[in-house]
Amino acid sequence: MDYPSLLRSVAAQLMNGEQVELEGEPLPVKRVGSSLRTVRFTWNGREYQAIEQNRNKPSHWGKLARQGHQVVQFQDVVTRKYLAVVVDGEVTEYGR
Repeated sequence: MDYPSLLRSVAAQLMNGEQVELEGEPLPVKRVGSSLRTVRFTWNGREYQAIEQNRNKPSHWGKLARQGHQVVQFQDVVTRKYLAVVVDGEVTEYGR
């Protein structure tokens, strides 16, 4: 599976279920705070975290979430750097 397809798959599963299945392994979706969904996964030796966008944030992504779009941010767990966002299945990689 290529990187954009992986991100799309994880985002869709995160927003629509209680677990994310990656390479046959079920990963539990956890709640952060009162409502935000998140899941950690490893791919190509790196650990990532997918995080549902907080709709209360004043950012562009928060505004899209308030409008009803499915927005999921992807972060490198080690560096804490945000790498990409998926909005309604469309992948945007940061720094590209």
